[in-house]
Amino acid sequence: MTHENKIAITAAPILPVLANRWSPRAYDTDYKLTQHELLSVLEAARWAPSANNGQPWRFSVLHRGTALHTKFVPALSGWNASWAPHASALIVVSAETLTADGQPNAWAHYDTGLSVGSLIIQAQELNLYTHQMAGLDKAAAAAVLELPEGLEIITVVAIGKLAPVEALAEGPLREREVAPRVRKDLDEIVLHGRP
Repeated sequence: MTHENKIAITAAPILPVLANRWSPRAYDTDYKLTQHELLSVLEAARWAPSANNGQPWRFSVLHRGTALHTKFVPALSGWNASWAPHASALIVVSAETLTADGQPNAWAHYDTGLSVGSLIIQAQELNLYTHQMAGLDKAAAAAVLELPEGLEIITVVAIGKLAPVEALAEGPLREREVAPRVRKDLDEIVLHGRP
């Protein structure tokens, strides 16, 4: 079994970095994210667009094998707990949900999503693979990270090098790993002004 069928089949040409991006669960347990790679993906995230330049995103990088990573892993739930700890790092993404004057930031989640989008595309450009997940106990995760009030965990991004499919046990996760990528047709998602 291989990952060969993961390149997106698109209705029009898109950048290769976008067509090649997908979310694996099989990560190389020997690979360690370099400082250059980490700096590059975080810089890409930092320069994302932001409403009123509020930049609500915050990142906690947990490198595999560190005490903080080990302490954090039990907060992962479901299948995520079985595969995500093997990635080079877990990047916990949080958002400041209040503005500087204490008002709710209506754009915090949107802006943080844009930031993560930049992060994962930069990672793909570096031949790193990412997988975002929401399956975790957010309260336990926030406690482990000692996050201050006003920071809400949005997602966790596993990042690292791809491993062979056989790194996953037989079963549903391995089947998902080799299944073709699918997306809804443009006709289903473009409500007005279809090309």
